[in-house]
Amino acid sequence: MPLRRLPWCVLLFLPGLARADSLSAVDTVWIAVAAALVFFMQAGFALLESGLSRAKNALNVVMKNYMDLCVGTLVFWGVGFGLMFGTSSTGWFGENQFMLSQADASTWAMLLFQIMFAATAATIASGAMAERTRYVGYLCGAVIITGLIYPLYGHWAWNSDGWLAKLGFIDFAGSTVVHSIGGWCALAGVLVVGPRLGHFDRHGQPRTIPGHNLSYVALGGFILWFGWFGFNGGSTLAASVDIAKVNLNTQLAAAAGAVGSVVYRMVSRRPILLTETVNGSLAGLVAVTAGCAVMTPGFAVLTGLVAGALAAFGARVLLAFRLDDVVGAVPVHAFAGAWGTLAAGLFYEGDLFNPERITVQLLGIVVAFGWAFFTALVMYMLVSLLAGLRAPALHEQRGLDLSEHAESGYPEFPQNTLYNSDMSNPVESRS
Repeated sequence: MPLRRLPWCVLLFLPGLARADSLSAVDTVWIAVAAALVFFMQAGFALLESGLSRAKNALNVVMKNYMDLCVGTLVFWGVGFGLMFGTSSTGWFGENQFMLSQADASTWAMLLFQIMFAATAATIASGAMAERTRYVGYLCGAVIITGLIYPLYGHWAWNSDGWLAKLGFIDFAGSTVVHSIGGWCALAGVLVVGPRLGHFDRHGQPRTIPGHNLSYVALGGFILWFGWFGFNGGSTLAASVDIAKVNLNTQLAAAAGAVGSVVYRMVSRRPILLTETVNGSLAGLVAVTAGCAVMTPGFAVLTGLVAGALAAFGARVLLAFRLDDVVGAVPVHAFAGAWGTLAAGLFYEGDLFNPERITVQLLGIVVAFGWAFFTALVMYMLVSLLAGLRAPALHEQRGLDLSEHAESGYPEFPQNTLYNSDMSNPVESRS
């Protein structure tokens, strides 16, 4: 198999390419543990996104995070893994390894690890489109992201036969492959589904719609930060000393991202917000994910600082265009992911500012946007027509917890009426 001929130094920078049968038992255990850490990030996303949403939609947001993991797992096992890591004769898509049922233990560890990456890419759109998106319509989008959009770009960048990989594209753990792809899909979803009712006045000025539990936001941020040590450290695909530098750069960039966000708020003479500070640290994590193995700690700090400020500025840009991203997923994942991918080429240790490498990185960034955004735009338009994407206005006003799930995240809150899923039969509450 061609992958066996790849030197280990190449495998280090292309997470999906390592031959499973080249892994030792210790390496396999580390990958399985790292996969569990990345799995735990779903809890972080659920808390962060739920906390930034209103109480009447808290359960709906958690359910989307819960089920995009479940649906994404099955779809990626059945289709996505083969498209992404199967043998390729064209450099555009994999042609085998669909619905794997025969493999060795190391291959199972690799499949498990990559499933978690696919779930991360899919769940990014959840927070951006929160509070006005129908549950079934959202899950239809998650199926296409994990089964087609994410794995095809991942094949180009992370499969040894992929055309971007052959050009020397660097994305160690997925600033673009995972996060920008998910972020561009989220941007397309926000465009199609439209803003929440009342978020913009008739003059286009935004109104603040605060989240219901900022403690959840902080806790979710901490959990995501913790899980990122598996996200980046696990991408070494080996229980090696390289993990130390990778995770040190991860820590430095996250801290710098929060500082960058705070500095931006201070310079612009605005209050320093918890929500924006947490997003700044996440932007730093996203940005350093591409280059955490190939840059020195000083440049990891610089990458995080810029990412934190970029995420804060990007959120204002979206509002200027009347785009309603509830949790700031697009600036944190798409914008910071693109910057981090460029930074991996700019700050490559031992060969700084190489124009050829920078050109390849820019190509990968542009291709990611063109592929993910426009494909997702068409996808969400079709979902909107065929399955329904935007929740009815009355459902949105009263909350998606009851209208979509017949449950409430906070049943002790007083309610005037209970209602069924189509709002056609209100009944007096007996609570």
